[in-house]
Formats: sequence, C-alpha cells, structure tokens
Amino acid sequence: MNIHEHQAKAVLKEFGAPVPRGQAAYSAAEAARIAETLGGPVWVVKAQIHAGGRGKAGGVKVVKSAGEVKEAAAELMGKVLVTHQTGPEGKEVRRLLVEEGVEIERELYFSMLVDRATGWPAIICSTEGGMDIEAVAAETPEKILTLAIDPATGIQSFHARKVAVSLGLREKQYAKQVNSLMRSLYAAFIQKDMSLLEVNPLIVTKAGNLLCLDAKVSFDDNASFRHPEFADLRDQTEEDPKEREAKAHGLSYVALDGNIGCMVNGAGLAMATMDIIKLYGAEPANFLDVGGGADTATVTAAFKIITQDPQVKGILVNIFGGIMKCDVIAEGVIAAVKETGLSVPLVVRLAGTNVEKGKAILDASDLDITPADDLDDAAQKIVAAVGGDK
Repeated sequence: MNIHEHQAKAVLKEFGAPVPRGQAAYSAAEAARIAETLGGPVWVVKAQIHAGGRGKAGGVKVVKSAGEVKEAAAELMGKVLVTHQTGPEGKEVRRLLVEEGVEIERELYFSMLVDRATGWPAIICSTEGGMDIEAVAAETPEKILTLAIDPATGIQSFHARKVAVSLGLREKQYAKQVNSLMRSLYAAFIQKDMSLLEVNPLIVTKAGNLLCLDAKVSFDDNASFRHPEFADLRDQTEEDPKEREAKAHGLSYVALDGNIGCMVNGAGLAMATMDIIKLYGAEPANFLDVGGGADTATVTAAFKIITQDPQVKGILVNIFGGIMKCDVIAEGVIAAVKETGLSVPLVVRLAGTNVEKGKAILDASDLDITPADDLDDAAQKIVAAVGGDK
C-alpha cells in the first residue's frame, strides 16, 4: 500500500525525523492560505501522486509569493502528470503539498527495505541524492552503500558512523544527527510494517541540518490487520480499479501490460504460468491468484475482473486442485461466462482434486472452451489463439 508524500512525512514526524513544515491542500485557495500560515519568503508546491519523477514532469513549483502559490496550485490541480512511473496515461493531480522553502547545501539518498536474501531490514544510501537510485546503481555502483541491520539489535552507533562516512558527513556536527535520524527512520520502518521507506533527497541545509526533503513510503498489506490507521491513509483514486475490486474479493491481482488474462491458484503456479506465456511469444495481462480456498463466487468475481480488461484478447485458466477443487473452478468459470459473456478465446487446464468432475462439467456446458492436457499445451493453445502478438 502506497501513501502520498505529505502522509509519509507526517508518519516520519511522529517518530522524530526532521521534515519541512507543510500541509496538504485540495484547492488553490486552500494552498494560498497554507502559504500565508507557513510564512515566506519561498514556498514549494508539489503535486501529490503515487509516482516518482514529478519534478521532471512539471509537478513541483518553487514560488516566492502567496499569489504565486495560488497560481501554481491552480495550474497543478486537475493536471495529468506523465512520468516514467505513471505510464503514458499519467495520473491526475487531486491534492497538493505546500511546504516552506529551504536552502539546500547537499542532496543525499537514503532508503530502507527488506533484504529478501537475509530477511533483515537493509539501508541503502548514496551521496547521489535527487537521482533515480537505479541510474546510480548502473552508472556508479561504488557510490552506493548497502547495510543490513540485525533486527535483534536494531540500529547501533557503528551503523550510523558507517553511513555518515559513506555520505561524506565526517564532520563532528553530523554524528549525532545521523545517529538520531537513522534511529527515527528505523523505528518508523519497523513499527509501521513498511516494505519501503525512501528519502530522496535527504538534504544538508545551508545551516548544517539534515532534513527529509522528500519521502516515499509503502506499507506491507499483509500487516494491515495490525494497523487500522492505514485505512485513513489509503487513496483509492490512485489504485487500479481492477486491483481494488480484486482486493475486495480477497484475490491477489496485479494488472500488467499484456493481452492474455490469467486465472491461477497459487503464487508460484501463477508466476510459472506468466513465464511460459512469455516463453511462447506473448505477454500476460495480469497476475491473478485466486488462492487455495476460493468458492464459485470468488472464481466468478476473478473471471469478471479479467474480462473487464479491454487489453485481454484471450484467457488462460490454470488450476492445480488441492484444497481448491477442479469442479468448483469449472462451476465458477461457467457461471462467470454466462453472466459476462465470452468474446475472447478461453483455454482451461485442470489437474488434481476432482479433475475428472471438473472436465465433465466443462464438456457438458456447451461453451466455447478449449481444454488443455498440461501447462505447456495450454500456453501454446492460448498464444496461438491470440495470434502470438504481444
């Protein structure tokens, strides 16, 4: 679950991390009032969307009067920003962040995420702040420090010293600041069950203070039961409608750019299904895991989500029956087809519990369904049915 920059900074502030003074605005008039409350002489008006690259897309304005704040806000509100992370369709700006301006001496990069190799939180930092970390990794990897943190001990003084040296903050005045900042960010990361915390840039001001000038936070959806406050931070207008509907039915769904819709049970099998579709020259339109305990209603909902995607030119249902029985899948597919109609090729591969019952149900339906013997056979048939076009 992603949140907006102004929300991320509010969370970091709760844990004592230094952030600029600012407030969210939902209209140009409100932005001007916030600027007057903050005081001048410089303000920054930032578009709030769940995507990076806002500055390059014209979504960040530095202004020098309350009147200019209002003008900048009016220009940004309702604008569709297209960045390298939004795709060509872009994202509409529905809220803004108005902040006090600060004098920047240096820009640094700092982030925390979970290192899947160790299962520990990891810090990634660099002197190259303000840039995409992927570009830094590709062009100057020696400028990146990755530091794993043992969750049994948390942040220790030697971690802070190592980060300070890596960031070129060797002066004594920065030692306590780096230590305090890292402990605050680590506490927020752990206690809020974050999957990503990125501060880019982390700046050194002209006055010699560290400040989180930007902040990006993602929470682990699997931990949402521990955090009822997450519900207030969710902006559903930023989410894919299909992903939102899938979540309401307890489905794991991610929209992709291909044209073959996939309905599979089990994350591993879903990944394998997408891989073999690509192997035979096409692209999956989604990742969709119906889980191990889905019923007919859940399968019907999953099928409807797939068919509502205009990009989908063919559908592959790949089910290995265990807890999830093949006859239940077959009944769900038939119910969904009868409810939504079927205008694209449909290939179904069933294996496992009640597979013969499932195949018999499909055969007796008189629907235009192509059966497959195994995954390889299924992938070849659906790719051929859509013409193999990506």
